[in-house]
Amino acid sequence: MSAAEMKLKTEQPAEIAQFSLPRLQLPGFPSPQRFFAITAERRALLNTIRYAEGTWKEGADLGYRVMFGGSLMNSLDSHPDRVNYTRGYASAAAGAYQFMPATWSLVVRAMGLAGFNPQVQDQAALFLIQKRGALHLADQGILSAELAAKLAPEWASFPTLRGASYYGQPVKRLTELQRFYEANLARLQGRVPLAKTVPLENQNCTDSNLDCALKSF
Repeated sequence: MSAAEMKLKTEQPAEIAQFSLPRLQLPGFPSPQRFFAITAERRALLNTIRYAEGTWKEGADLGYRVMFGGSLMNSLDSHPDRVNYTRGYASAAAGAYQFMPATWSLVVRAMGLAGFNPQVQDQAALFLIQKRGALHLADQGILSAELAAKLAPEWASFPTLRGASYYGQPVKRLTELQRFYEANLARLQGRVPLAKTVPLENQNCTDSNLDCALKSF
């Protein structure tokens, strides 16, 4: 190895192990980053997605365990990848943001995620918002019709500009989502909660500890 190569290697920034990035970029995906900061505006939108998808649960972490149909997964070690049935519908969607297995696999590959805990799910949802070209709109602190329409192909409960679901499924009215979003954002203004989880006492940050990494951001 030449001196120039050794110098370049030592100057490379250290990455969080849990977010080590692949060399190849997946087509159609935004450039990945180690993690997304969660501002009040972003948290309010994440909460609104949960509300629309039926996993809000008054903000409790229980919502991160919800599978399609309302049953709960036993573990957050990984996406359950299990089809559940309701009257007229069948789906393997799971988690606070009702990730489909194929979508989850793509995000995992793009971001290098591990596990299925609340922090990881939040990061994946923000990645999908960015993928839809909507993160800059989310940061404006307004749930506009344009923002909702950009998210409609990702979350069927969000209305298109016509007010219908992108997939012909049950959909929330924009005005209802806006009321929830605005009330949520008003409570969040001035603070930036990362997630409604109870931190472990004396928890040491390691390269693979996403929760610690986000709290030190």
